[in-house]
Amino acid sequence: MLGVPKVVCILGMHRSGTSCLTGSLQEAGVDLGDCHSWNPHNRKGNRENQEIVDLNDAVLHSNDAAWDNPRPAIRWSAEHLQEARRLVTRSTSACFGFKDPRTLLTLKGWAAAVPELSYIGIFRHPMNVAQSLKNRSGMPIEDGLDLWYQYNRRLCLHYSLHRFPILCFDDEESLFKQKLKKVFSKQGLYDDSKDSQFYDSNLRTAEGDAAHRLGWQISGLYKILKTIAE
Repeated sequence: MLGVPKVVCILGMHRSGTSCLTGSLQEAGVDLGDCHSWNPHNRKGNRENQEIVDLNDAVLHSNDAAWDNPRPAIRWSAEHLQEARRLVTRSTSACFGFKDPRTLLTLKGWAAAVPELSYIGIFRHPMNVAQSLKNRSGMPIEDGLDLWYQYNRRLCLHYSLHRFPILCFDDEESLFKQKLKKVFSKQGLYDDSKDSQFYDSNLRTAEGDAAHRLGWQISGLYKILKTIAE
C-alpha cells in the first residue's frame, strides 16, 4: 500500500466507547482526516470522517441494509472498493485511523480494499448500549439489544480470524486508561511524556437496567468478549 505506512481501523458497536478510543488515538498522533469534533449526543464529537461514513452508508444502501438493519452478506462494487482505498491512502501521515460503527457491517469490503489494515476493538455492556440508543434515537430496548448482538457477533468473529486488541468500555476509568496505554504501546503510539486527556467519564452517562434479563445468546457473547478483552 503506497502513501500510508499504517492504517488503524476502530471496530465497535454504536454507543460503545468508539469515539473515546478514536479521540484518544488522535491525541496520540493518529491522523483522522476531517472528522467531527462535536455533535449533540457527544460533546467531544464522534471523531468520524464523514466521507467514510458516507461510503459505508452507500454500501449498505446498495444491499438494502442500514446501520440499524444489518444483512448477513454485504456485496461491494468495484467503485466502492476503489473509493475505500482512496480514502485511506491519501493521508501523508505516519498513521491514519478511522472509525465508524457501520464498518462492522461492511468489514469484508474494507479488508479486501486495504489488506494491511490493523484493528483495535471496543465493546460495552449490552444494556448500557441499548439504553443509550433509546436515549438518543428512541429505539426500544429489545431492538437495541438485538442490534448489540448483531454488531458484536461480527466483532468476535473478526477477532477469531485476525487476533487484535479489544478493550472493554465498562472498565473503571483508571483501569481503562491503563489498558489504553498498553494497547497504544503495542501499536507504537504511546508517548510516556503524555497522559490521555480525551477520556471523560462524565460523557458516559447511559446506564441500563441491571435487573433486565438478557437472552442466553447476548449474555454468552458478552462473557466471551470479556474473556478476550485486554
